[in-house]
Amino acid sequence: MEFISLSQSLKKQFNTKVYKISLTSGCTCPNRDGKISYGGCTFCSEGGSGDFAAPFIPIDEQIEVAKARVNNKFSNRIAVEDRKYIAYFQSFTNTYGDVDFLKKIYMQAIKRDEIVALSIGTRPDCIDDKILKMLEELNQIKPVWVELGLQTIHEETAKRINRGYTLSVFENAYLKLKKIGVTVVVHVILGLPRESEKDILETVSYLAKLSPKLDGIKLQLLHVLKNTKLAKEYEENPFKVFTLEEYVDLVVKCLRILPEDIVVHRITGDGPKKLLIAPLWSADKKRVLNALNKAIREADRS
Repeated sequence: MEFISLSQSLKKQFNTKVYKISLTSGCTCPNRDGKISYGGCTFCSEGGSGDFAAPFIPIDEQIEVAKARVNNKFSNRIAVEDRKYIAYFQSFTNTYGDVDFLKKIYMQAIKRDEIVALSIGTRPDCIDDKILKMLEELNQIKPVWVELGLQTIHEETAKRINRGYTLSVFENAYLKLKKIGVTVVVHVILGLPRESEKDILETVSYLAKLSPKLDGIKLQLLHVLKNTKLAKEYEENPFKVFTLEEYVDLVVKCLRILPEDIVVHRITGDGPKKLLIAPLWSADKKRVLNALNKAIREADRS
């Protein structure tokens, strides 16, 4: 069972180790400010899934803050001044704002020598013609990734988590993004309330069969975080969360479905420990990754 990890893909593309730094565009989300709904998706924290992002200060300063955080965490043979980075605009919906302002800050990031690519997290219902034109222009300078938070293909679950758009909206945005040549990465959450293993594997199978072909996927364990609607739901009517063993088994099944040329950007995920309610085992990232890697090696031999 072979798959291409993000680190493998980056090393092949850029011929060096590349680090992803989390930044903030200052955008909010139409699912928070009332355009679609208030409060966001039920699982979304106050940081808008960008709890590790730099604070919203001028972009050049953000990049230096984020680089320092990464450089303090990792040490290897690559000198700090020679390291390369992907500028990842993670928090909230980073195409939901004034396009001229967004273009200015994205240009500031992408034109820096140490930045090799731009990654923009957003919603498929926030990609209009002006945004597409901006993304296409940026993609002529350096590679641009657009990360779409689909989470599930099932409409009942989407309503339950207050996602705020239908699958057809995703499909329309996906085709437009592929048409302009940007890299598209889709996020899937494993363990959403009331979703069965069959439901989850149907979502992964759907993405595996997309045409044009999907570029990348993130498999994200559901985290129940404090101060979210999901936390209140979990407190009032606890739903099942995966054990480590169940999660590892499910990830292996997902990887078996995916074509070998789709880059797997993530097979788990970090939830801020100070906010994490469940599953508590996920806070031990080293243990989780060791269990996943062991299961994948064993699957290769079977």
